[in-house]
Amino acid sequence: MAFVLTAGQAADSPQFIPVLRKIRVRGPVGRPRTRPDAVAGDKAYSSRGNRAHLRKRGIKAVIPEKLDQAANRAKKGSKGGRPVSHDADLYKERNTVERLINKLKAWRGIATRYDKTPESYLAGLHLRASMIWIKDLTRANS
Repeated sequence: MAFVLTAGQAADSPQFIPVLRKIRVRGPVGRPRTRPDAVAGDKAYSSRGNRAHLRKRGIKAVIPEKLDQAANRAKKGSKGGRPVSHDADLYKERNTVERLINKLKAWRGIATRYDKTPESYLAGLHLRASMIWIKDLTRANS
């Protein structure tokens, strides 16, 4: 899990690559990998830059195309390129991230951002995420 803290009005899409750089994928053995097999995101992350970054790193993009992007591509005809495809079954797994965000926001201090400094807010996020992770680990072992 990785967090990148931004201003409240900042858009999500520009933070896609910085967050991806911080992610480490742990397998059953060996050191954590910095390149996941696939990345799932909603339509907000469907930008040419994000897709190019994933393609360059050999990561499968599981991001549906925005309707306006599809219309612009179709308007260009054969020069617009191929339609973007994504694995619909893998995309269904994206809701695990949404559920985690809801669990994080169950703490009122995180949902309303009571903390004044970015450092203390980020520490609260890490603490809450650790609590969720430990709870899931103890549930899996019982």
